[in-house]
Amino acid sequence: MAGKSYSREFRERAVALVFEQVSEYGSQWEAIRSVAAKVNVSAEALRRWVRQAEVDAGTRSGASSEESAELKRLRREVAELRRANEILKAASAFFARELCATRRRDDRGGVRDLSRQAVAAA
Repeated sequence: MAGKSYSREFRERAVALVFEQVSEYGSQWEAIRSVAAKVNVSAEALRRWVRQAEVDAGTRSGASSEESAELKRLRREVAELRRANEILKAASAFFARELCATRRRDDRGGVRDLSRQAVAAA
């Protein structure tokens, strides 16, 4: 089940509150739990926001939000290109079969293009 969606400004303010109040608590987790209760979000959601803010600021290792967004965009693009490639493969196979069906070998070993005869007869 998808959770509730919060605006970016709301998340940023909640994370800033945690960073401001962390010195008043024995641990960052205690500050997160306190702020989460005050702003009416789950402590786990706020913890994830804080961790991502730390990654984005460079104080924690991991993929930044920008890198994650770029990776997601590139994966979508790769999937789209693979679908297009499959379509092109199928189309080329179809047209190759059609071309073979319209060309027949004549008695002298040459190739006779029956598609031109069909067009001329029409």
